[in-house]
Amino acid sequence: MELLRTPDSRFSDLADYPFMPHYAEIADPEGNHLRMHYVDEGKGSETLLLLHGEPSWSYLYRHMIPPLVAAGYRVLAPDLVGFGRSDKPSQRSDYSYQRHFQWLQCWLEGLDLQGITLFCQDWGGLLGLRLVASQPGRFARVVTANTFLPTAESPPGEAFLQWRQFSQEVHCFEVGEMVQMGCTRALTAQELAAYDAPFLNESYKQAARQFPVLVPVETNDSQAMVNRDAWKQLEQFPGAWLTLFSDGDPITAGGDKVFQQRIPGCQGQPHRLMSGGHFLQEDCSDALCSAIIDFIEQNPKS
Repeated sequence: MELLRTPDSRFSDLADYPFMPHYAEIADPEGNHLRMHYVDEGKGSETLLLLHGEPSWSYLYRHMIPPLVAAGYRVLAPDLVGFGRSDKPSQRSDYSYQRHFQWLQCWLEGLDLQGITLFCQDWGGLLGLRLVASQPGRFARVVTANTFLPTAESPPGEAFLQWRQFSQEVHCFEVGEMVQMGCTRALTAQELAAYDAPFLNESYKQAARQFPVLVPVETNDSQAMVNRDAWKQLEQFPGAWLTLFSDGDPITAGGDKVFQQRIPGCQGQPHRLMSGGHFLQEDCSDALCSAIIDFIEQNPKS
């Protein structure tokens, strides 16, 4: 497996992103060794894990990390393999749903994180919820935001199909522009440049190109089958569960109701539908932080 690594110079002086880089060496079951980057701020007794999705990276959480640290939490935000400061396998065939899960699982186990409150959005949920299902003892609480865990038992929405087609056919995959498409507020030129920073050219964007076609939409997809088993585990998850979806995301619209109906820990929680687009971390970060802090305080660890 050939790995690409974005030069550190690309990450100097990014707008509102002062965080010290941390790196973990991970190895998947096939023997591939990669370097994975993560933000690790704060020393609190509560551990909060923020998982990004497609095609963003930990920069997405720059406005959420400081107030969550100020609230007394340890906050971690990794860059998935293929994104941000993490290594980027050079071939699209290097990326699969299962490999992404195994890479993230290896990182989590290497740090031996416990008592986690997970906040996951987009592919952060497709991967993070699999982690919760496979190792529920590591997680105390879950917050799902504009995400889902697909089992292909119902047809994908038209908005997702349009996005998937666009992502495969667009000649130049401009990451900053893609993120802007999923926001209701206008990003600054500096913010757009920061989202583009990890990707020197198209060869660095193989993960971003591949993610949309990895979402299982056929019932016989092996990952759809794995996700069905994962749902069985999630339906027994003992911890509190909160949904914080937005009102302006056609791809995940209605997904909050699925969690609320199927997850026991959703009962009695103050679920919210916020004003924003797909990347609600950009559109309503203050409201998200307040809701997360209240959720943790109101649901102490057992």
